[in-house]
Amino acid sequence: MRNKKRSWLSKLLDIFFRPKYFFSKLVVDGKMEDAMLRAFIWGLIGGIIVLILHLIRGNAFTVFSLFKTFVVFPVMAVIMLFVCAGLMMLVSEITSGDRDWEIAVKGIASIFFVYPLALVLNALAFDCRSIWLISMLTDLYMLFLLYNIAVYCLHGKKISVIFVLMVGAMLLAGIYLSDYRPLWFLVKNIPATLTCFF
Repeated sequence: MRNKKRSWLSKLLDIFFRPKYFFSKLVVDGKMEDAMLRAFIWGLIGGIIVLILHLIRGNAFTVFSLFKTFVVFPVMAVIMLFVCAGLMMLVSEITSGDRDWEIAVKGIASIFFVYPLALVLNALAFDCRSIWLISMLTDLYMLFLLYNIAVYCLHGKKISVIFVLMVGAMLLAGIYLSDYRPLWFLVKNIPATLTCFF
């Protein structure tokens, strides 16, 4: 158990500080259980963080909130794992990369830690400026991780991957500069978002 925790920690450190090394080392071995478990656990951690944040903000503690925390969030995380892996396969197809489903799943599962991390960072926002800054940084970091998966896991052509992600970045920029911006920020931190308009 201790070795498994150490392994997860070392993988997280590699993703943060040596993403090229980490994503290049992912291999096909026919085992996707660990990827699914990782998504499930990060979804559970995210659900617990959401529950704590709701309680801090004065929301009632209910059976439904417990159900969401321990069932809905983890299950949705596993579902999103396969949806996002499918999207990465599409990106790989566009960028002339590998069409390997297992590697796509493992690559996406390895970055699910961003969800609870983003929840914590967004919860730290206290005004309009901070929610803008934190939101943009977390979104850009996600694009950076997706670049690493597309290039080093799925071996897509760098120029093509950059082009596809630039399109994604432009879509994000469109959200930030449009009337949909409040909805994007409200999902992340309601009190901080409200300071932008009142």
